[in-house]
Amino acid sequence: MLTLKGEHIYLRALEPEDLDFVYLIENDERIWEMSTTQTPYSRFLIKQYLENAHQDIYDAKQLRLVICSYDEAAIGLIDLFDFNPTHNRAGVGILIAEEEHRGKGYGKEALTLIKNYGKTHLRLHQLYANIAEDNLASIKLFEKEGFEKIGIKKEWNLVDGIYKDELLYQLIYVH
Repeated sequence: MLTLKGEHIYLRALEPEDLDFVYLIENDERIWEMSTTQTPYSRFLIKQYLENAHQDIYDAKQLRLVICSYDEAAIGLIDLFDFNPTHNRAGVGILIAEEEHRGKGYGKEALTLIKNYGKTHLRLHQLYANIAEDNLASIKLFEKEGFEKIGIKKEWNLVDGIYKDELLYQLIYVH
């Protein structure tokens, strides 16, 4: 599928072999703030999740893809969530797992690919993203990709005893 292949990375479906990779990401407390997770996941639960990852986005209302570089294994994940085919919209979230892969344009390329996929294959009218106010790298990425800040959810997330604002970004496709 050409819409999921870029110059430096490609996006692919989850595979059973991704168990260790997803396990490490889901149990990394440093990123729990982004996913609003507060508890660790067992290998058993992640294995069950991977066994059901084949579900169609129209049934599951979400799609998680693995970001892979052509010269390395999996480097991140990109999700479409809260997929709503009635209103042709979905949320989007992205994570480059390791610091060594950040700042190299992989996130930008993955976001471009998922934007194209959403427009071409899902016929989306819009994408939105929820970004913590202090996640400057994500804010910069989404703004460069044409997302517009449309709102602030005041004191939305409680992180380490401090309430943080969450920014709402939106991209409306030009058809």
